[in-house]
Amino acid sequence: MPRWRSLAKQHMRWSSPLAQAVVLCVFTFGLVLPVCCHRLLYSYYFLRSLYLDSQSDQVLRDSYEAGQEALRYWQGRSSSSSPSSLTDIPTGPELLVTVVTASRLEGRDYHYLLQVMRRLSALLRDCHQQQREPCAQVLVCDVESDPHGNEDAALLESHFPVVRRSPGERQRDVGQVNTFEREKRDYVFCLRKGWELARPANTVVLEDDALPRGDFFPVLRDVLSRRVMALHSLYVKLYHPERLQRYWNPEPYRLLEWLGLGLVGATGLLLLLPLCSPLTFPLTPPSLLFLSLFTMAAVELAGRHYLLELRRLSPQLYSISPATECCTPAMLYPGNASQRVAQYLDGSFCVKGNAKDMVLYHMARSVPGEQAHSLEPNLISHIGAFSSVRANPSRPKLLR
Repeated sequence: MPRWRSLAKQHMRWSSPLAQAVVLCVFTFGLVLPVCCHRLLYSYYFLRSLYLDSQSDQVLRDSYEAGQEALRYWQGRSSSSSPSSLTDIPTGPELLVTVVTASRLEGRDYHYLLQVMRRLSALLRDCHQQQREPCAQVLVCDVESDPHGNEDAALLESHFPVVRRSPGERQRDVGQVNTFEREKRDYVFCLRKGWELARPANTVVLEDDALPRGDFFPVLRDVLSRRVMALHSLYVKLYHPERLQRYWNPEPYRLLEWLGLGLVGATGLLLLLPLCSPLTFPLTPPSLLFLSLFTMAAVELAGRHYLLELRRLSPQLYSISPATECCTPAMLYPGNASQRVAQYLDGSFCVKGNAKDMVLYHMARSVPGEQAHSLEPNLISHIGAFSSVRANPSRPKLLR
């Protein structure tokens, strides 16, 4: 009998670890994960051609209904409320939440700002009932060039302080600049106004389509209590796009997490597989290596985003990691970091490819003594299908 046939028979017997490894991979990657994950948006198994359009349309419908409900909610409350004044903001709150808003030419009926403020109002009310003291002060920063152009911000004036540029500030800010520079200048204006009005101990800046999660304030309290990480940070990002949360990204800390998860998963499989399946792998380095790679592949293909969701069980399970590049819809600035950020942004001119998120990322890496971090999982949901500063597709999709 030829040697290769003898080797094949030896390794394809059921008792052979190689045969069991092949069966495990085929069963997991060819059957279990495709069946379980083909509808999961951030999984490699997601059937984009079948489900992307329907899921995108459903999210748009849900957001529209939530926006209309928020509009009715604030319209019903505004009739019985007197206007809020900027002088009502107490000085020195532990946390100031500034919501930056501008009117949208498209997606106006989704009322993103009203959705965000309704959620914040509910979270503040719940927090006050639990602690008997306010969790935060909230400020709406309307950067619309027309002081009467943002109807949603005007509707909220009865409930929250709303700050806008004065006529003199608008006059000084006149000039033709690109979209990214305009967005940066608006952001800097809101950072400085929030500090000028309240002198907070810490600042969170939300864009008007950043919907806070239900555990928003408990998690922020926990993050700020981690003094070594939080108070030495220039900023802590509270959101990173889900599609960019995979392990297969150039983020060194994720590779270490991935390797650690593989080793833990391999150890668990070596102990559990003999108890609940006919598979038995010997406790050898090759088996440990194979099961580590198997675990790493399974988690990556299913989607790291869904693994991160398990951390929502407790605020203490949220992780703080080195900051990633993209996006600033929700940012925490510990201490007086908001003023350092405003200074750094003022010293840079933003263009496509070097927007304010990239400027901050490079400043945190290049300025001695500065650090930047990201919080995982995300503390907000990014509900904005229509941008106020960029061109919008005729039919927004959840994935590009």
